[in-house]
Amino acid sequence: MNQNSEALKQDDRTPVTVQENERKRTQPTNIKQRRRKPRPSGKKVLKTTLSYATLSIVSLIMVGPFLWLLATSLKSGSENIFAYPPQFIPENPTLANFGAVLEYFPFFTYLFNSTVVAILTVGANLLFCSLAAYPLARMQFRGKSLVFILIISTMMIPFQLLMIPIYILALNLGLQNTYLGLVLPHATTAFGIFLMRQAFLTIPYELDESARMDGANAFQIWWKILMPLVRPSLVTLAIFTFMMAWGDFLWPLIILNDQSMYTLPLGVQSLQGNFSSNWRYIAAGSIISVLPIIIVFAILQRYFIEGAMKGAVKG
Repeated sequence: MNQNSEALKQDDRTPVTVQENERKRTQPTNIKQRRRKPRPSGKKVLKTTLSYATLSIVSLIMVGPFLWLLATSLKSGSENIFAYPPQFIPENPTLANFGAVLEYFPFFTYLFNSTVVAILTVGANLLFCSLAAYPLARMQFRGKSLVFILIISTMMIPFQLLMIPIYILALNLGLQNTYLGLVLPHATTAFGIFLMRQAFLTIPYELDESARMDGANAFQIWWKILMPLVRPSLVTLAIFTFMMAWGDFLWPLIILNDQSMYTLPLGVQSLQGNFSSNWRYIAAGSIISVLPIIIVFAILQRYFIEGAMKGAVKG
């Protein structure tokens, strides 16, 4: 009986020993899972803090003039906008300046003219720049590198040197006071050709070869294969071109003498009188003219970075 009882006691101890071994075996795993990430060093924290502080200061410097312009447009006539020290926040904010600008000046006419010019300029750049970039990126012909270098070299020539010849040509073609006269000088740019060429270079050539095996010609490859693949770069080019066309002041000032054809920059300039200037009206008109650029960029910003970096590592 004593031997049987001792055997039973040993049998009872065996499961306990196995459980303890399993617990010991799993214990390091639990400890490993509970390990915390190492705290960043003081040097790294200081570097991150300085980076964010620098970015915040730069952002404030960049946004500051726009905020000051907005504050000026909201100030009433009784407030001194030239007070020292400057008062940033208006005492009695009002939207009367915006209403006065829209009432006394044909701003909707200027807005329509700027919209037409910007849309036509963007469309022309997307079409002609991509067509010019396609053979430079996807075709092999003698002198291709020389042609590309000559195109890029034109970026070093300021537009002011070309204004007089282009103006004389526009007068001879009867393009004064017309939308075409405003659009054609900016219908294509060397920057746009460069941007689209870099985007086309990132696409594998095997796609062209497979399309040719299916019977596609060069135009079909450009339109149906390449253009959908470089959509981010197209959006980037569209944003840059829209900003350039929308804010262009010098060329419309030269080619236009009919006030009904004025664009928004010329309309805002017309708010400044010969002997006095209502800076509240000018600020309100400037805010109205900037809003479309902000809206377009906000809608297309998710494509902007991707398109700007397209082809950055391949030349």
